[in-house]
Amino acid sequence: MIELYYWPTPNGHKIVLFLEESGLPYTIKPVNIGQGEQFAPSFLAISPNNRMPAIVDTQPADGGEPVSVFESGAILQYLAEKTGRFLPSDVRGRYNVLEWLYWQVGGLGPMLGQNHHFSHYAAEKIPYAIDRYVNETRRLYGVLDKRLEGRAFIVGKDYTIADMAAYPWIVPYENQGMRLEDFPHLQQWFAAIRERPATQRAYALGEDIKGKFDLSTDEAARKVLFGQGAKH
Repeated sequence: MIELYYWPTPNGHKIVLFLEESGLPYTIKPVNIGQGEQFAPSFLAISPNNRMPAIVDTQPADGGEPVSVFESGAILQYLAEKTGRFLPSDVRGRYNVLEWLYWQVGGLGPMLGQNHHFSHYAAEKIPYAIDRYVNETRRLYGVLDKRLEGRAFIVGKDYTIADMAAYPWIVPYENQGMRLEDFPHLQQWFAAIRERPATQRAYALGEDIKGKFDLSTDEAARKVLFGQGAKH
């Protein structure tokens, strides 16, 4: 059983996409990041960076003690290796997927996250920061669009963890100041993933979570989300 510590954010959605596609049994343990639950000692024990998602695999392949994994890219790779799915076994195919997985976790996610922050959440609107991150978002969309020319998915004909990693960050494209029609190959890829039954189940689960918890972003919640300093 996979215990998934989750909140309905792009990084959280990645893992549910995999779990719904694979059919691997899992249970959700919500972590309300607006209420500071990511700082609970029990959560920090498995996710020391106080970020979700994180997982605990209560039945690891070696039959030993439960295995905890934090960071969404590492979780996707762990689950792919556990199930033997959505990550090729040959060297070339495997590293082709991993290149694009790391491209997402190192570039697409952080840059689009900064876009979201400065465009929508920052108390002070800073035109330079907004322009910088919107322009970088556009560049990264262009990289992905070019990659998808002539391909159904990021590495070719097969759906992989690279696609699962990137898709949730494209979902809020309007909030990022983007138009999918400007990126026709990306638009086609996006539509194909959106229609997958597992994708629809994953996002329905996220909506269900949203309906059960306080998702307000009042000043107290903003301080929890954006006012974190070093803690020793």
